[in-house]
Amino acid sequence: MTDLQKYKEDYLNQFKETVYGRNLLKTDDPFDAPSEECGIFGIYSDTDLDTFSLSQFGLFALQHRGQEACGISVMKKGKIVNIKDEGLVLDVYKEIREPETFMGNSAIGHTRYTTAGDKKKYNFQPFFAKNEYDQIVLSIAHNGNLTNANQLKRELEAEGVVFRATSDSEVILRLIQKNLDLGLRGAIKATMEKIEGAYSVVGMTRNKFFAFRDFHGIRPLVLGAIDEKTFVAASESVALDAVGAQYVRDILPGEIVYTSENETGLKSFLVRENCEKRICAFEYIYFARPDSVLENINVHEIREKSGEKIWEQAPVEADIVIGVPDSGVPAAIGFSKASGIPFRPVLIKNRYIGRSFIVPTQEMRERIVNLKLNPIISEIKGKRVVIIDDSIVRGTTSKRLVKILKDAGVKEIHFRSVSPPIIAPCYLGIDTPSKDDLISANMNVEELRQYLGVDSLEFLTVDNLKVILGSSNHCFGCFTEQYPVAKGEEVELFK
Repeated sequence: MTDLQKYKEDYLNQFKETVYGRNLLKTDDPFDAPSEECGIFGIYSDTDLDTFSLSQFGLFALQHRGQEACGISVMKKGKIVNIKDEGLVLDVYKEIREPETFMGNSAIGHTRYTTAGDKKKYNFQPFFAKNEYDQIVLSIAHNGNLTNANQLKRELEAEGVVFRATSDSEVILRLIQKNLDLGLRGAIKATMEKIEGAYSVVGMTRNKFFAFRDFHGIRPLVLGAIDEKTFVAASESVALDAVGAQYVRDILPGEIVYTSENETGLKSFLVRENCEKRICAFEYIYFARPDSVLENINVHEIREKSGEKIWEQAPVEADIVIGVPDSGVPAAIGFSKASGIPFRPVLIKNRYIGRSFIVPTQEMRERIVNLKLNPIISEIKGKRVVIIDDSIVRGTTSKRLVKILKDAGVKEIHFRSVSPPIIAPCYLGIDTPSKDDLISANMNVEELRQYLGVDSLEFLTVDNLKVILGSSNHCFGCFTEQYPVAKGEEVELFK
C-alpha cells in the first residue's frame, strides 16, 4: 500500500467513529464558512423497530450538517411522540430517560443549523401539527429554504392559520395539514405545487411515512432499505450505512415516496416528470461527509479529483502539500498524486475540542486556533508549502492559517482553493454571509493574494468544477449568481 492510499484509508475510517469536522479553523468564525444546513433522517417498517437506537445512529452520522439542535418524532401504535432540544445528537438522546417510549415502527429526525428563522426552541424540528384532541397527527423534518415563504405565510394567516414558529419549514407543515382532506399524497402534491425553493422533507402521519424533494433536487435525499419491509430516507448515504441499510437510489426531483395504510411497501409518485436535476455543487465540495454517495457520485473521489484538477490548472514548484482538516485533505491527496509533491498530514487537530471556547479578548481567541490545529514544525520549516483548502469565504481564517504557517518558519506558501471564488450568497438552504462580507465579491485574485500574504493563490474554475462533477446539472449560484429558482423576497423571514 502506498503512502497516499494509507492516508486516504485512515482519513475515511476515522469518520466511522468520530464526527466529521469539516474545517476546524472555520469553527472559530461562523461567518467565514458556508454554514451547515440541516440533516434529516427517516425510517419506516411494517413491524416494530428499535427506532430509538436507529434514529440516534442515523442522526449521529449526519451531525456535521447541524450542531445547534436535534429532535425526533416516533410513530408508536397509531400515536406520534416527539422530543427536541438544543445540543448535539448524543446530548439530546441522553435526556430521554425511557427509551422504550421512542420505540415504534417509524421515526423521523432532524439535526439543525439555522438557515431561516431565529434560534429559539420553537424553531427546532421536527415540526408537528395537532388535532382538536391535542394529539399529534402530522410531523415533518425539512432541509432547505423556501423562497416564497413570506407570501405563503401571509396567505395562510389570512385564512386563519396560526403559526407558532418563525421558520419556513412550518409553512410546509401547515400546507400539508390544510390539504389532508385530499389524502396524504394529494396534500403533499398540493403543497409542492405552492412552495418554491429548495426542500428535502421526511414526515409521518399516525399511520403513514413519506419523503419528498423539490423539483430541482437542490438539497440531497437518498433512499435505502434494511429489508423488504424496512425503508430509510436521509440527507446522505452515510446515515444508511450507520443503520445497516443498503443504498437503493436518490429520491428524484419532484418525487414523493410514501406508504399506504392498506398496502405494504413503499410507493412512488412523480408530481412533475422530467425535472432538471440541479443538486448543490457545494455538497460535493464541502457539506457532505467524504464517505457519502450523492447522485451515484462518491464525494471523496470528487474532492480528490478537485486536487488533481487544480494542479493541472495551476502547477507550482513546492516541497510539500498539506490539506486543512478535515475537508481539505482529500484534495491535498489528489494534488499530491497528480504533482508528485509529497503529501504530509502536518496540521494536527485536537479531537477533544468540541464547540468554540467562550473568551473575552481577541488575543485569547487567536490562541484557540493553535489548540484546535497545530503544525508539525519540523516537517515544514524552511520549505515551500502548498496549502489546500475547501474554500475562501471572508478570508479571515485563511489569513490566520497563513500566519500559523509563517510562524512555523515556512519558506513559501502557495494557497489553492478547490472551490471557485464565492461571490454571492445562497438563498437555498446554506447560511452564507452577505455579498458585502464575501471577500471574492470585493477583491480580485491578486488583491486577495496580497491580503493573505501568500506567494501564489489560485481558485478552481467553475468550468473545471463542471468537468470534475461530470455535468452542468448542479446549482452553482454562489459562484455565478445564477440560481435554478428565483431568490424571492430579500427580507429576513417573517420579520
